[in-house]
Amino acid sequence: MADHSRMKLGRKAIKTDSRTLLLGDYLTPGLPPPPPAADWTKGIASWGMMINGPDPAEPKYPDGLGDCTIAGCGHAVQVWTANTGTMVTVPDATILSFYEKWDGYVPGDPSTDHGGVELDVLNDWKKQGFAGNTLTAFADPKPANLTEVRQSIALFGGVYIGLSLPITAQTQDVWDVVANGGANAAPGSWGGHAVFVPAYDSDGFTCITWGAPKTMTLAFWNEYCDEAHTLLSQDWLSAKGSPNGFDQAQLLADLKAIV
Repeated sequence: MADHSRMKLGRKAIKTDSRTLLLGDYLTPGLPPPPPAADWTKGIASWGMMINGPDPAEPKYPDGLGDCTIAGCGHAVQVWTANTGTMVTVPDATILSFYEKWDGYVPGDPSTDHGGVELDVLNDWKKQGFAGNTLTAFADPKPANLTEVRQSIALFGGVYIGLSLPITAQTQDVWDVVANGGANAAPGSWGGHAVFVPAYDSDGFTCITWGAPKTMTLAFWNEYCDEAHTLLSQDWLSAKGSPNGFDQAQLLADLKAIV
């Protein structure tokens, strides 16, 4: 049985902006349905904790930090680079520097280890870059629209999401809804968490968190996923091209209009 009770979270309350692009606006009628399954994990065996939990390899932060919003970006870079060339793992020191710069963490001051806002992190990434990786744009699928979510993963290598995790998730090998779980099964009873999701099949989704893949059922997704962002990596688009049925030109035009 899993024991995630010592792991850190760190996704703060959802922030919205009326200017945020919606993925569904750029999926044209000519786009084929998403495949039954997609998996961009590429057999990666070493993902790294990225300081988001206890890690003997990171003695400076033995208990970890609530930097999941940055760790999720690091795991996205691993997925994209592994599938377009040679995998790149962003060093912990660089992860930490972005947790400081984008989420306001001050080393040595535990009161500043309060996580971050996904929307703010993505806007910063788009403007500033992240460890040499350019984010051309991001557009949001609706979390409840599993077709859009699957298209995001199949076409662009994954989806960056927010979860309102229940306490029951602390001891589950596969995240699932606990029937009659009471207060411990309530969304957010443990806290908010940001993860990158590079795989799905007919039974659920697989995210990368705390240095390893973690599978969740469809029921778990529907109950606890409340935020989703499709990340358009410049390196991914350069290597894979713009998918047929995705109106990238209109998206870039709309993005330019709101900048």
